[in-house]
Amino acid sequence: MRVIVTAGHVDHGKSTLVRRLTGMEPDRWAEERRRGLTIDLGFAWTRIGGEEVAFVDVPGHERFVPNMLAGAGPAPAVLFVVAADEGWMPQSAEHLAALDAFGARHGLLVVTKADRADPAAATALALREIAATSLGAVPSVAVSGTTGAGLDRLRAAIGELTAGLPSPDPGADVRLWIDRAFTVSGAGTVVTGTLAAGTIAAGDELLLGSARVKVRGLQALGEPRERVGAVARVAVNLRGTGRGDVRRGDVLLTPGRWRTTREFDVRLRGAAAADLHRELVLHLGTAAVPVRVRPLGTDTARLTTAAALPLRAGDRGLVRDPGEHRIAAGFDVLDADPPALSRRGAARARGRELADPDLARTYLRRTGFVRAGDFAVLGLPETGDRLGDWCADGERFAALRAEAAGIVGAWDRTAAGVPVEALRQRLGLPAAELVVPVLAGTGFEVTGGLVRRPGAGLAPVVERALETVAKRLAQHPFRAPEADELRSLGLGRRELAAAVRLGRLTAIAEGVVLGPDAEARAAEELRRLPQPFTVSQARQALDSTRRVMIPLLERLDAAGRTEPLGDGTRRTTG
Repeated sequence: MRVIVTAGHVDHGKSTLVRRLTGMEPDRWAEERRRGLTIDLGFAWTRIGGEEVAFVDVPGHERFVPNMLAGAGPAPAVLFVVAADEGWMPQSAEHLAALDAFGARHGLLVVTKADRADPAAATALALREIAATSLGAVPSVAVSGTTGAGLDRLRAAIGELTAGLPSPDPGADVRLWIDRAFTVSGAGTVVTGTLAAGTIAAGDELLLGSARVKVRGLQALGEPRERVGAVARVAVNLRGTGRGDVRRGDVLLTPGRWRTTREFDVRLRGAAAADLHRELVLHLGTAAVPVRVRPLGTDTARLTTAAALPLRAGDRGLVRDPGEHRIAAGFDVLDADPPALSRRGAARARGRELADPDLARTYLRRTGFVRAGDFAVLGLPETGDRLGDWCADGERFAALRAEAAGIVGAWDRTAAGVPVEALRQRLGLPAAELVVPVLAGTGFEVTGGLVRRPGAGLAPVVERALETVAKRLAQHPFRAPEADELRSLGLGRRELAAAVRLGRLTAIAEGVVLGPDAEARAAEELRRLPQPFTVSQARQALDSTRRVMIPLLERLDAAGRTEPLGDGTRRTTG
């Protein structure tokens, strides 16, 4: 299927043209048909040149420009309509400015009402105006909606237009901008939109705002479908979604594949950043939201929207000044995850940074590490050194390797090594899985949750202290040393944690340690007691204290060695 949007001044025959081509009525509302004026988006379809072609008919009146922009934003091609008897008009210019701001590249000029006036002058002027925009040189056809003259040539031209459109990616992540939402009796909420990429199937789970929704059913061109691939006009029946929960400008997304943001950096087209008003309205897809503009450079700006949008680098939109009834500028998204501008001079520095043509490398340099899959989520090509699921900036990686060696070397003088999580936090690594590659070539290894030199043991002072503790526990295995005793031996939290990781001690609670085989020995002793037994009986049997006994029994419960019976007693298992 191909999708084409109409554009042009009010009463230049857009809807009449769509009726003639499709035999369908694009104006959905009774008021539209009564007044002969398109107010909202209309939809119709037909078969041209062996392909299904769906038309999105937009209003031409200046009061309904936001509706026009909702239709034009997601459409891949345009029929630009100019009447032969009136020629180029104000809304012709505004519609063309919008298409240019959106970056439209595929179009066809249709000069209507050719039975009322010679179309030559209107055609020549319109072609000149269009040629100066992103559409460039386009073919033209003169027609009469009244007599039908030229419609065959128009169908042929539409066939050529659709044949030249780029092929969509059916495997792409879904981002369906919703242009209409309504309720169908017995089915529930239905939303419609132009599926520009990807595939939607019945039963799919999609994201609507922060909620997951399920696709109950699908239609395309009025027919039920099990799955619909881009490009297509699609109606999606959503299970369990209320009509009040969805509106135009909302979007259905592949879960986990889009990042929504209210702040992003753009390159402007058609205006300098300093010339824009600071408060405008942003149009992208079918969304229209208030936006604040902060210049960064001559043609770059930070946009902050009133509502979060799912964006990627390369997305195109526009900002409009509703007070002056004009398109202020188009823009291309450069970075959907920009840095904060909190320091003096940060905006100017950011503007210079955005001049770098390799935005993926710029982003990686700033963050240091990026999950490989996140590049696609951001709309950027993968770059950097691949480390499993991550990509690393080479310079940052080398600096962290040197820093890691220094941290571990210093820590190694007092304990067996650095806990992996502690080293991760000190280095600012986003994931523990990056610790091992950072250590490659440093002479350190990860063993038992510690980073240390191969074969390295505990520091001599710690070894001597642990020997003292071991002698005491040999005489009374379940009498844990008091905190003061441990401190006097030089065993602080870090030294005890190292000993536990190396299997020299068992920590049964904060600051409470026993020998490495304490749990197994305790379970063996408790099996000799009459079953069930109380905490007091267990304490006496193990020659222990309540400070040790309570957490020890809880550990035995968790390990399945003992079973609490709910009346304060326990029994051993197995």
